[in-house]
Amino acid sequence: MARSYLWIRRNLFSSLFDSVLSILVLALLVWASSRFLRWALHDAHWRGIYESRRLLLVGLYPPEDIWRTWVMLGIVTVAIGAMMLPKLRRFPILIFLVASAAAILVLAPPGFDRWGGLLLSLMLAVIVSAASLPLGVLLAFGRTSRNPSLRACCTGYIEVMRSVPLILVVYWIWITVPLFLPDGSVSSLVRGMIGYTVFNAAYVAEFVRSGIQAVPRGQAEAAKSLGMSNWTISTEIVLPQAIRFVQPALVGNVLDVFNGATLVFIIGLTDFLRAGQMILADPASSGTVTEVYVFMFAVYFLIGSAITFGARRMEARMQRSAR
Repeated sequence: MARSYLWIRRNLFSSLFDSVLSILVLALLVWASSRFLRWALHDAHWRGIYESRRLLLVGLYPPEDIWRTWVMLGIVTVAIGAMMLPKLRRFPILIFLVASAAAILVLAPPGFDRWGGLLLSLMLAVIVSAASLPLGVLLAFGRTSRNPSLRACCTGYIEVMRSVPLILVVYWIWITVPLFLPDGSVSSLVRGMIGYTVFNAAYVAEFVRSGIQAVPRGQAEAAKSLGMSNWTISTEIVLPQAIRFVQPALVGNVLDVFNGATLVFIIGLTDFLRAGQMILADPASSGTVTEVYVFMFAVYFLIGSAITFGARRMEARMQRSAR
């Protein structure tokens, strides 16, 4: 209690100007909150959202397979709990990769094209983030390689992907994949994931490269003097430390991927935002524009806040361990 009082006194009422500004802002927040609650509890019509909850949450996913989504939620819950255990919270990236693979195996049988709504947005963010990590690590090591050809290729790839918009890459991959596989049937979702992955891997590579540069060179030189191979030095000494340095940035990148998932509408997929727009296209729901967008804003805000909170907790834990 005393700490809260000191924090409020120091940050909100430390001077006359701060006190007046804090009072005005708090009064505005109270007024806006009361107006919003009055609208949400008495004037808003939430029945349309409730009746369309299946389209918003899972899209066209088969009703008989809905149990798979609950299993997926269980996997996510177990993974989050594992990350909080003292012995396992040092390996959040590994836990994330394992949980991602398990979720895909559970949800895949009905077909990728049946995914939609919030399920599609979440799984797209999870799969793209998981697939981008190993590709980004390879690109990062390639860009820092002493081999000129390999370094030039990796640098060119990264710079090209960072210079073009995501929507262009996703659409280009979606068009070109059938040209290379004319006899194969690759779903639109898989093609979208491939395009998003090759794009996001360039940004992951830059995160990992910054972590590699943060590792003291003396450690690699000492390992070489002991006769270790370059592969052993890279995988057992440099990479674990580099990943540890950039874990908060990688977690934050998951949020960027999730927010960018709305662009898959260009290839005909029905993500969470697109599902809301489909509901509003129905004349029966045309009067619930505010309710639909408020609901989607709240969902995006909650998921984004959870990811941001995880990144900050991870960064704070790293700072404490470094002292």
